[in-house]
Amino acid sequence: MNSAIMFCDAAPAAAPAATATEVQCAKPAPGAAQQAPQQGGMGMLVPMLLILAIFYFMMIRPQQRKEKERRQMIDELRAGAKIVFAGGLMGTIVEATEKTFKVEIAPGTVIEIARSCVTGVVPSAEAETKK
Repeated sequence: MNSAIMFCDAAPAAAPAATATEVQCAKPAPGAAQQAPQQGGMGMLVPMLLILAIFYFMMIRPQQRKEKERRQMIDELRAGAKIVFAGGLMGTIVEATEKTFKVEIAPGTVIEIARSCVTGVVPSAEAETKK
């Protein structure tokens, strides 16, 4: 069969069979609804950029700010500060070196930890009474 016949309406079944040259497709009226034209690549780029911008300001930027504050807090730690480790242990800094802290976790028990393991500073009693 000719491909033109497959997509066009053929004559009714009672009428004699038409040849490929006799079948004509009905053209849509000039005012009939047509398919909407597809958007180009630029049409999808703008919404995608908006989504990425929202994602950056809602998720990435606040996390970077928190990490910067944590690094600053770790850089300011000195001997005598009470800290909390990532594992939940608490101790007092005995000595601070460039990459590690020596921390006393029990009387007479000193361990050495990496600076990155510190998650927080325990407020001293003096700081709590001032608040």
